Amino acid sequence: MTNRTVTTTITAAIRAALLTADPRAKAMAARGVARDWRLGRLAPACAATMPDYPARPALPELLPPNRMPKRGRGGSERGRIALLHSLAHIEFVAIDLALDMAGRFGRARGPGFISDWLSVAADEAMHFSLVDRRLHTLGSFYGALPAHDGLWDAARETAHDVAARLAVVPMVLEARGLDVTPVMIERFAAAGDTRSARILTRILDDEINHVRFGTTHFETVCEERGESAPQLWKMLVEKHFRGQLKPPFNDSARHAAGLSRLSASALAI
Repeated sequence: MTNRTVTTTITAAIRAALLTADPRAKAMAARGVARDWRLGRLAPACAATMPDYPARPALPELLPPNRMPKRGRGGSERGRIALLHSLAHIEFVAIDLALDMAGRFGRARGPGFISDWLSVAADEAMHFSLVDRRLHTLGSFYGALPAHDGLWDAARETAHDVAARLAVVPMVLEARGLDVTPVMIERFAAAGDTRSARILTRILDDEINHVRFGTTHFETVCEERGESAPQLWKMLVEKHFRGQLKPPFNDSARHAAGLSRLSASALAI
């Protein structure tokens, strides 16, 4: 990193971004932290603790998953707005997940780990901004529809162990995005919404890199612990992930992200 004037510590900056509630301000804060870290403006001291729960805006209303209204298949404009709103919420929470990964586990894992997950946070902030702007062009906005908070449940469940966090968040939740996004792209394209399809294509390309970061760091942790990566991954997912992993899988995207190194039996949870 280039030597510049140091203004604060990396974890203090991450904590401040996590405690920013306004969605657009949080996106800007995440990109700012990543930029300042890259330019050497943040001291590598990791004294500040991460909040148990990040700041959230008043909207969207957060509902239990079983109370969420059905979105439909995205054929109508209303359905496409609902899909985009759901995606905006996923990307908004993903900003916090990446920031928390860097801030919570960076002290033990080192500067390279911090750099990787801050770059993910910056990507997620850009994704959120793209989808948010698209919602506005369609006459809606982030917060217009309810959302659920299941993604942050995974963060709380794995706050004690970097291996568990890596196994569940990038290697399950983000990897599932690799599986379902191509179908969403096809639906938007079929409806003539090429702008939304292009946004989703950009997001899919970036998410492959994010999952690859998760896979690479997880395998490093397993090597340090003397554990089998497929076996530990399967054990941690069975223990900490409450959903189900079932096909279809996007084999080519998973291969590009390094998930093909997990055995087929490990995927069949």
